Parts: sequence; structure tokens; C-alpha cells
Amino acid sequence: MPVKKKAATKKKTAEQHKPELVIITGLSGSGKGSVLKALEDLGFYSVDNLPVELIPKFAELTCNNPSIRAAALVVDIREGSGLKDFPKVFAQIRTSVTARLIFLEADTDAIVRRFSETRRPHPLGTGKSITRSIQAERAQLAPIRAMADLTINTSKFSVHELRDFIGERFRGRRSQTDIMIYVASFGFRNGVPPDSDLVFDVRFLPNPNYIPRFKNLTGKNPDVAGYIRSFPQTVEFITRISELLVYLLPHYVREGKSYLTISFGCTGGQHRSVMIAEEIKKNLVGAGYTAKVNHRDMPKST
Repeated sequence: MPVKKKAATKKKTAEQHKPELVIITGLSGSGKGSVLKALEDLGFYSVDNLPVELIPKFAELTCNNPSIRAAALVVDIREGSGLKDFPKVFAQIRTSVTARLIFLEADTDAIVRRFSETRRPHPLGTGKSITRSIQAERAQLAPIRAMADLTINTSKFSVHELRDFIGERFRGRRSQTDIMIYVASFGFRNGVPPDSDLVFDVRFLPNPNYIPRFKNLTGKNPDVAGYIRSFPQTVEFITRISELLVYLLPHYVREGKSYLTISFGCTGGQHRSVMIAEEIKKNLVGAGYTAKVNHRDMPKST
């Protein structure tokens, strides 16, 4: 009996030790190193640039090491021709290991800027421009991106914001609110911000521009904000849009959205859109979200 009990205990321990393996991949300059470091700080056993052919062995060793509760590794374009085998290898290890694939990307302009700031060459070499290297890399990584459990566009994340986002997601905290929200104001006469995910037109609100004492002020001025808020349609709009966003945002989070840009537009981007953006940002923060506000067309004077 004691022998059987010992064997059963050993089997139970083996079943309990099922560490998670997180594989990070994506475009060069998208922040893979920052994500790996964030996971390492959370206690993940971390390895950078592991050859694809060694991933199955790494996964096996991880599963058989009781001291490792979770592991993370980066595999990317630096692997060269071996990267073409990754989809097959990943599908294989997923049959025996709890594995997640995170794909990081960013807008081309953001990646070009990052390479310019660091003055590092693109891994695909210097024989072509950075932009063309990024395009080539996107094409090569497309099959891997299609397999990802989570895709994160890091264009608007600072290093600290990206690490905070990963920390919140993998610590299991704020599961419904771990999304960065950018609230923007703009003027339709200058065009809609191209990176907007949601756009709301607030030109139906009374325009302070026609009141002489408000003409050269902005929606951040307390008197201007008070004037706009004095109309019942303003209060109702703010309430209804805030409630709509609080309803929508958890759904975006569950779909893997890492950030959302919500834009409010008026004629010139000086009064109404500014005031509304400030109010919506305040309400979203009050609901537990991380939100920043940007007034694209607002004059400097307040």
C-alpha cells in the first residue's frame, strides 16, 4: 500500500506541474525584448533568440523541471531560414505543453522611428531601406501571425506602458481593463485622425466660437467647458457615450486589443471636441481604465 500511495502522489505531482510556455515573436523593433523582460520580472524562465529546432527540447525540459512554473522565449527573423519550420514546431509542442503565442507588431512609421533612434540596422541587412525591410519581414511572418493567440500593436506604447500591459495581463489583474485608451480631439476641417478606431461627431453641440469672449479660448478653459456643459444634450451625450464605451471595452480586451483610439471631432478642434474628450477621458479613468488625452488641433492658448 505505501508503495502505491507514493506512486499516486508522484503522478499527482507530475500532473500538477504543467508550466505555461509563452513564445514571443513579431516584427523587429516592436518591443519583443521589453515583453520578455516583463515576463522575466514576473518569474518566467526566459530565453532570447532560441533556435527553432531546440524549442521542442526546451519545452520538454521545462515540463520536467519542478522549479520552473512558467517559461518564455523569443523567436524571430534572426532565426533565418529555420523560421519557416516554426508553424509546424509550434503545432507539435502544443499537443503536450500549455503554450501561447504572442505576436508583436507596430506601424511602419513607428518602427522606422525606433530604428532611427537606436541607430541599429534591421536584421534583414542594410542592402535595402528600413521601410522595404519591414515590408519583407511582415510578409515572412504572416503565417506565424495567423497562429497567434494574442496580437499586440505597440505603436503607441512607451516601454513602460508595454511592460505594465504585459504585467497586468499575465498577473491576471484587471482582466477587463488592461487596454490603453487614447482619447483624441480634432477638427473636421483638418481631417479625421487616420489612427482612430472610433469617431464621434460633436458638431451638433452649440459652438462657443460664436461667443466673442470664448472665441480665442479652448474647451479646457473652465468657462468654456461650463458653457458647453450647460446644455442638456451635452450632459446626455457624455453619459451615453461613457456608458457605451464601458460596455464595449471589455469586448475589445477579450479580442486581444491592446489599445484603442477614440476620437471626438468638431469644426476646428478647439472648443467642443476638446471639452468632450477631457470629460470622456475622466470618466474612463473613473471606470478603472488607463486613458490619455491628446488634442491634435487645439491652439496653445487656454
